[in-house]
Amino acid sequence: MLTADRMAAVDANAAALGVPRKQLMESSGNAVARVVRQYVDPNDRVILVCGRGNNGGDAFVAARFLDEYDVEIALLGHPDRIGSDIARENWAALQAAEIPTTTITDSTAIDDLDLAGADCIVDAMLGTGVTGALREPAATAARAITAADTPVVAVDVPSGVDADTGKAAGDAVAADHVVTFHDMKPGLDALEAAVSVADIGIPAAAERFVGPGDLRGRERAAESHKGDHGELLVIGGGPYTGAPALTGQAALRAGADLVHVACPESVADEVQGYSENLIVHPLAGGQVTRSVVDDLLSRAAEVDTVVCGPGLGDSESTRAAVGAFLEHYDGQVVVDADALSVVPDVDTDATLVCTPHHGELAGMGGPSADDREQLADQVGNFAADLGHTLLVKGADDIISDGETTRINRTGNPGMTVGGTGDVLAGVVGALLPTEQPRAAAAVGAYVTGRAGDLAADAVGDSLVATDLLNRLPEALTTDE
Repeated sequence: MLTADRMAAVDANAAALGVPRKQLMESSGNAVARVVRQYVDPNDRVILVCGRGNNGGDAFVAARFLDEYDVEIALLGHPDRIGSDIARENWAALQAAEIPTTTITDSTAIDDLDLAGADCIVDAMLGTGVTGALREPAATAARAITAADTPVVAVDVPSGVDADTGKAAGDAVAADHVVTFHDMKPGLDALEAAVSVADIGIPAAAERFVGPGDLRGRERAAESHKGDHGELLVIGGGPYTGAPALTGQAALRAGADLVHVACPESVADEVQGYSENLIVHPLAGGQVTRSVVDDLLSRAAEVDTVVCGPGLGDSESTRAAVGAFLEHYDGQVVVDADALSVVPDVDTDATLVCTPHHGELAGMGGPSADDREQLADQVGNFAADLGHTLLVKGADDIISDGETTRINRTGNPGMTVGGTGDVLAGVVGALLPTEQPRAAAAVGAYVTGRAGDLAADAVGDSLVATDLLNRLPEALTTDE
């Protein structure tokens, strides 16, 4: 079962895998036509009421498969405002084939369709990506379709119904049959309608592999204020200074509004020297120990997400401090590097995203397998046992929360250089305030690997971790 947003992401991922959207529309329209035939006899009258999006495009295709019937397509709005190239192409095909079409720009023209005289009506006004109350002329059309007392087949979801909830904010079509595509949508179970799920040729890989579709919907609202897109605390440093600085800078490049770095006072000036964009908080001493845990908890309470581990080192006193922090914290934490070894034994109410490489995974008591699919299954089981999300870094990254396991294929051998994992931790931390943990981990892996690929295009295998920072904005963009 897929939400509307997730379905849109899968659709985009399928296109990125080489499955043309035009091909998917052809399959969708054919599936609609098959269901319509269940309700009509040859020469019966079928009216397809269509919007200007791809939902309407599916119906344009369906009309071509219904040539044994008396078909009429009613387009709500001007043809020159059809919203996608493939829908426009299919509208043009209707004109070339001289299939009857009507353009409706005013709600008063709905009566001229004589919907009550149809033997079947296809509702293709709005699809799963549209929510809220219907506007005119769609609202009037929805009322007229429902009042026509004739079988109604809805494309993907009845217009006016939220595909995720099954509820309507105003007028909505009461469909007798819904033809939805690829997978069930959560809200359709609530409808008093038959539902057919049509296989339209989207490969399983579009869900399994992280792709550009997963970047959809991340635009900032025009009225955004400082802090709306996340405030982070990086707990790190001591033996190493570059790691927490890389993590913090990556989080900023990935969209976080504010990034704080809590590090031992012995290295605070050095960490600050990497970037004036970081807000550095010195901690007493030369390494993170239990004596500073109360300070860390106080600072963590003021932010959205914590990234714990970069550059901390693996001393016993530091591991004890990490354990004490996690035991008393109940927020969101990206756990990386030496902090990972604490996770299997700690009792915490925090939501953790753990980012081990294969060696660190083994150190946590996790699985080891050479075969990717076998390892993916084992990582899923281990994540379920831990009760936390795992992002296992490798040639292919494996992401699992114990329920769903995904694979990321971006990245290149040049990223074996030190520091790229610190960048990844920062990117995931920046995403966590606005994404669910598994999604933040999956998108973080995809974006970091993509940034590495862009860097490798410029410098080859000579890349260093800082090369990724300036590539992150481009890696986060999408044409969707």
